Amino acid sequence: MVVSPGDARTVANYEASRLGDISESLSDIARSFVTEGYRESTRGGHGVPPRQSEVSFMSAMRKKKSVKTQKGDQTKSLILETALEMFHERGYEQTTMRAIAEKASLSLGNAYYYFSSKEHLIQAFYRRTHEQHLVAVIPALEKQQTLKGRLLAVMRLKIETIEPYYEFAGALFKTAANPGSPLNPFSDGSDPVRQQSIELFAQVLDGAKVRIPKDLRAELPYLLWVYHMGIILFWIHDKSPKHRRTYRLVDHTVDLLDKLISLASNPFMRPIRKQALKLVEELKDAAADLETQNEGEK
Repeated sequence: MVVSPGDARTVANYEASRLGDISESLSDIARSFVTEGYRESTRGGHGVPPRQSEVSFMSAMRKKKSVKTQKGDQTKSLILETALEMFHERGYEQTTMRAIAEKASLSLGNAYYYFSSKEHLIQAFYRRTHEQHLVAVIPALEKQQTLKGRLLAVMRLKIETIEPYYEFAGALFKTAANPGSPLNPFSDGSDPVRQQSIELFAQVLDGAKVRIPKDLRAELPYLLWVYHMGIILFWIHDKSPKHRRTYRLVDHTVDLLDKLISLASNPFMRPIRKQALKLVEELKDAAADLETQNEGEK
């Protein structure tokens, strides 16, 4: 990320102001302890119950911290919502952090305090949609025991979760599809959410009553994650009413995957399974090499 000299001074001034606030708060705490006569060494050491005034003071400090945290969360949410709106209106590349801060009625330093770059804003968007998906998926999985039922629930709820961001997703795809972009789902920057999503598919398999060969079981969560990314790509380009084609594709492909996975333990399928897993390894190696190449070009 390139920051102009003016922006750098703004951030530096803001950070200096924050350090001053922290210093003043620490001074207030010290004065309060002295005023209340808090002297651990003169009151019998550790284990002596604090005075009522000390309890009130500590309670007030916890309350102040809670209010501050809540305000910080609200500010982060405001910045993210504003950014998503502007990314949709102007495009990702044309939107600046300064413009986002101005529209959110915040200082540039405040915006940079919560999000150090536009890339971090998008990663926050990825995290939020994943967390929203988990909230919807967990109770649904508790009701399903078959692989088909569990996978179908995860995939349908994924589309429902990201549905409100359909227009924005199209604009984001133009940047995220670039193999060298930090917003690419296969990039290092996207790794935390990617791993959490892969773990979700591992849980789908863990709770399903189906026999899966060990070699396939080790790679299947990753394969299901790649499959679900393909469904999202189809959804981005789906212009059918209420995205019916996407839901129909999910239904048909989940049914096909369920049958293929059930057949995978058949001895006659072993050679085909081994060949398919070899292709998976080559795919993962190619993705890793591409990421290394992109890092070297930065």
